[in-house]
Amino acid sequence: MNTMRKVAAVALGGATLLALGVSPAQAEGSRTTYMAGWERGRESSRWYDSTNGTVETTVSLSNCYTDSSFSSATLSLYQDISWNPDKNMGNRTNYCGTSYWGRPTAGSYYFKLADFSGGSRLSADPVYITW
Repeated sequence: MNTMRKVAAVALGGATLLALGVSPAQAEGSRTTYMAGWERGRESSRWYDSTNGTVETTVSLSNCYTDSSFSSATLSLYQDISWNPDKNMGNRTNYCGTSYWGRPTAGSYYFKLADFSGGSRLSADPVYITW
């Protein structure tokens, strides 16, 4: 198929989906990072969620291991509140997969490695965050 036909097919497909009221889920933002030898209580870097997207806030861990035997980690999502204690948005048990927090209000967020099974340091690579 030549380039013009491909472009026309993609445009027609997109127009058809929009006419049917189907739209793809849109993430406002995402970040790929890693955890190398994190101890309990370590915090991720911050990100700002203006709640413009339609995707839930998630943290996905892959290739998890500790200096002993890993089975799960407890992740806590926090809203960073200036000049006040940060707001805990909830804890999630993560078995080296994806943890979901829904769509929190606009603000600056980070996750904390609250706990994990086995050992004193946890590594995961990649760690994928969406908001």
